[in-house]
Amino acid sequence: MHPLRVPKKLPAGPFLKWAGGKTQLLKQLQPYLHAGMKQGQVKEYCEPFLGGGAVFFHLAQKYKLKSATLYDINRELVLVYRVVQDKVDELIYALQAIAGKYSKLNEEKRKAFFYRVRKDYNRTPLRGDSFKRLESKRIARAAEMLFLNRTCYNGLFRLNSKGLFNVPFGKYANPRICNIKNLQAASRCLQVAEIRVCDFGKIKPASVRDSFVYLDPPYRPLSKTSSFNSYHHTPFNDTEQIRLAKMVKKFARAGARVLLSNSDPRNTNPKDDFFEKLYKDFQINRVRAGRLINSNGQARALINELVITNYR
Repeated sequence: MHPLRVPKKLPAGPFLKWAGGKTQLLKQLQPYLHAGMKQGQVKEYCEPFLGGGAVFFHLAQKYKLKSATLYDINRELVLVYRVVQDKVDELIYALQAIAGKYSKLNEEKRKAFFYRVRKDYNRTPLRGDSFKRLESKRIARAAEMLFLNRTCYNGLFRLNSKGLFNVPFGKYANPRICNIKNLQAASRCLQVAEIRVCDFGKIKPASVRDSFVYLDPPYRPLSKTSSFNSYHHTPFNDTEQIRLAKMVKKFARAGARVLLSNSDPRNTNPKDDFFEKLYKDFQINRVRAGRLINSNGQARALINELVITNYR
């Protein structure tokens, strides 16, 4: 197997489709970055809700991070990131094999192929946190996850209460299953990172003392129909939002520069002061973002999102 190479200057971006990803919000977030980050004085970065990684990839390239610690509670997601980090060439070859088979099929056979892969993927849910040996089975699993992400409906990653991936087939004429150049570029960015499976509540505040911490938790839903936070089999409800706020305050007291994103409930209820009360000692800013605010696909509009910081 010959290693694949791409130009080192090629920019990296998220290699996963991810609901709530921040690619479209990077320009709005830029003014709210801590001055130390923008001036190159902060080299340590921490992200407790990794997701699609748009903010990490942006900061890693723009500000040349010295090191980063990336967390997520989703074991499958962490596995894919670690494979991209350490075994990207092998992953690309595995993805190319899947993409080659898939591209030759008509829509009916593609649908059947998708559900076979999904069934196989769900047959042996990932257990434990032993990622040190990225053998062929783990590489194959990462390739399956990327394939499902690129060919399922709306590119969602959703788990049911049993922890099984349950997103249906998506009818895409030409899905980009294997973006070789971006996977290679992402792998280079990830060389500065330590990637861990971890609930945010288990992160030690002392470990982020000199860091810039960005938190992008599952958003508080604006309505019943807009609720989507099933990235993990445990729901992220108001109790979790309150638990998160307590942890954010611990990070701030430890000396971290903290920036947090969330939905703005005042888009639909002007009297809802849930976050104002929760983060009363923080700076609460509002930025414009394009989001769906109900189940109607036509109801996409610019609405407010919250950007909360412990600095001015």
